[in-house]
Amino acid sequence: MESKQLAARQCLIACKALIFTPKPSSKLRNYGAWEGSLQLQPPSPSPCSPNPSSASLHSTINFPTPKFCSRLLSTSSQKSRRTPGRQAIRAGIDPEKLSEIVELIGRDGADTESKLGGMNLRLSDALVSEILRVSSVRHIPVLRFFIWVLKSHPGFKPSAAMYNQIVDNLGRLGDYGTMSLLLNELSSKGHCLTGKAFAFLEECGELDVKESTGSVIEMLNRVGGSCRGSGIYSLIKLFCSSSSFDLAVFVLEETSRRTSYYNVLIAAKCKNGNFQDARNVFDEMRRSGCEPNTSSYNYLLGSLFKNKRFVEGCELLQRMEELGYCPNPVTFEVVAFNACKDNRMDLAMEFLNRMLSEGIKPRMATHAAFIKGYFWSERIEDAYKYVIDMSVRDQCSSNMNYSLLASLFRMSGRILEAARVLHEMMEKGLKPNFPVYIKVMKDLHRMTRGDLVLQLKPLYSKFNLGVDIG
Repeated sequence: MESKQLAARQCLIACKALIFTPKPSSKLRNYGAWEGSLQLQPPSPSPCSPNPSSASLHSTINFPTPKFCSRLLSTSSQKSRRTPGRQAIRAGIDPEKLSEIVELIGRDGADTESKLGGMNLRLSDALVSEILRVSSVRHIPVLRFFIWVLKSHPGFKPSAAMYNQIVDNLGRLGDYGTMSLLLNELSSKGHCLTGKAFAFLEECGELDVKESTGSVIEMLNRVGGSCRGSGIYSLIKLFCSSSSFDLAVFVLEETSRRTSYYNVLIAAKCKNGNFQDARNVFDEMRRSGCEPNTSSYNYLLGSLFKNKRFVEGCELLQRMEELGYCPNPVTFEVVAFNACKDNRMDLAMEFLNRMLSEGIKPRMATHAAFIKGYFWSERIEDAYKYVIDMSVRDQCSSNMNYSLLASLFRMSGRILEAARVLHEMMEKGLKPNFPVYIKVMKDLHRMTRGDLVLQLKPLYSKFNLGVDIG
């Protein structure tokens, strides 16, 4: 620990020295390429744990295990508000046929199942999901249709998202009794809930949403098991995504104070640019007896470095390590990425060297930040040197690094340099990214540089992709 603290102090000293060094002028072309390269994802909830079965719905339907258990919240409810036809067309579904099915379900006649059977539907995930979505938008009950699907098509395996859609549908209808029975059955099978299950809360008025949320919390507490754990987490995340922080805190206070719940709040505050509010949540978490973890610090560090508060960020990193919290690859990526973005390459390299010295392998996004940082600040030789250096120090990144450098050359109109990079990497037995390779080859064709095409094509054919680009 003492050696790590010493390294942290050395980084802090280097940081302070470099922060106040005037940055070299540069033309950061294609600045938009940075957007989306690094996004700290909110933390995942704790693993789902099964709950003793409540067979209330078992006599009606036996819910199969989903294809996957998705616990990450969809941060927007816009999908549920899209016009039905548009999403259906994107999924290759006939909008008229879709409307016919939804209208039949909505009539809720005694012969609904037989009429559905007579339609000879070829059910797919996309079709069933779209039927559930459109029906919910129109406030049409879907549970009866879903039961028919499972009974009449035994081979159909519903996704976890479909169960969340049904919970949302019941919420829109105000049928909390059936929702409770359904959640008991789902929890007994280890199913998890996402924010999509509670999208109906966004339709509630300002005065009703808190009461409805309270009812949902009571229900989740009664159900327990996997649905409670994932449901509480998703509720907090849902409200944070819409900046309804008072409701997120309400859920936290009515359930339990956990580090994972607080981290969702901290992440959302940082994303909104409210560092002080995020720090207040962090302090409140500690006062309530919840110890932060490395992720808690990573969100705060990300906010500081993103807003060019480098000295404060380095001081927080040092304090974090003094308290015994070890940086992880994301920690170093936060520092390196933002330093590269601000054209403070020497500072970024300080942290990269420390990262490698501690045996922590950089993530691909970290390498990309360095290569882009050097390239767009017109330090092309340094970008190339970085790729060569990392091919020795972190061999697993070589393919991606070379391919990225070739792509950057191509994007800047330097096709011949891109071709040389591809040639060099293939000579070393490294397979380039296929889209990058194809684009460069097409550019060479347009430049009438068939001679270079003939040099590159045999090298790539050795990788046995069997693709002929002409």
